[in-house]
Amino acid sequence: MKIPATVITGFLGAGKTTLIRHILSNANGKRIALIINEFGDIGVDREVINGCGIEGCAEDDVMELANGCICCTVADDFLPTMEKLLSRETPPDHIVIETSGLALPKPLVKAFNWPEVRSRVTVDGVVAVVDAPAVRDGRFADDPDKVQAAREADDNLDHHSPLEEVFEDQLLCADLVLLNKSDLMTDDDKPVVRGVLDREIRPGVKVVETVKGNIDLGVLLAMSAAVEDDLDQRPSHHDEDDDHDHDDFESFQVPLGDIEDPVALEARIKAATTQHDILRIKGFVNVPGKPMRHVIQAVGPRIERYFDRPWQEGETRRSELVVIGLAGLQQNAITEMLKG
Repeated sequence: MKIPATVITGFLGAGKTTLIRHILSNANGKRIALIINEFGDIGVDREVINGCGIEGCAEDDVMELANGCICCTVADDFLPTMEKLLSRETPPDHIVIETSGLALPKPLVKAFNWPEVRSRVTVDGVVAVVDAPAVRDGRFADDPDKVQAAREADDNLDHHSPLEEVFEDQLLCADLVLLNKSDLMTDDDKPVVRGVLDREIRPGVKVVETVKGNIDLGVLLAMSAAVEDDLDQRPSHHDEDDDHDHDDFESFQVPLGDIEDPVALEARIKAATTQHDILRIKGFVNVPGKPMRHVIQAVGPRIERYFDRPWQEGETRRSELVVIGLAGLQQNAITEMLKG
């Protein structure tokens, strides 16, 4: 019997890591192997999950691929990682793969057709996590009204922005769409957002409204879609070249000293995201006098801060942020703003 694998995709900050924490918290003894791939230079998502205090969330159960999109690194990293998982004395019951927020899911699914993997694993389903307020605010198109008018006039026009292109490819490959952060939408927002999704998803794909990724795992991890056998029915903007232009995006690290005032840092982050093409800021900071590590997660104007776990004995209490955005970021200016 093949081991089922679930691919979790979704744009930066949609809530993929929160969904994974939900999965691990409700596994009920099921052995879940987790593969994380992220865009950025420090393992923020992996550290957040390892620091969550979830029973069974052991360090050696989390394998992180190299920096960059999975679709670019499968040749070097994905196959060895899968072979390592499958060669364990006790193989996992289910494999969950969190893709980078800038990754195209279809090339990853194609990798499951490799003979070394296909005989042992099947892709149970592709889940797209969608940031509902971001869709409502038109974040995935430079000018959503203009884009929609162009689409209606000529379906063949090359009208896509880099953000919209990634977003649409993730939806086109999905078996299930989680409309996450639905609590941040009004009743008037919901039909607008659903209208955007309905234009992109394939017929029959379900959209489920969620808050913090809370969904029954019986639904999430039991779709039996055998996606690797169904790729021709999942169109992509990049079917001709199996790639997308990663030069559209860039990331860099900003090392910070101790942060005496996290509220002031939050204000600087908001100012930086307002003035520059920043999509995401994430990282950890050390607050002197506090025994716990402080997590920063910023998506556009929305910023979340919390203490996640105590600093470990011998661990360097560092403060460092990863900034992710459209290519051409003014790194020096952004760094100065964040450092204050």
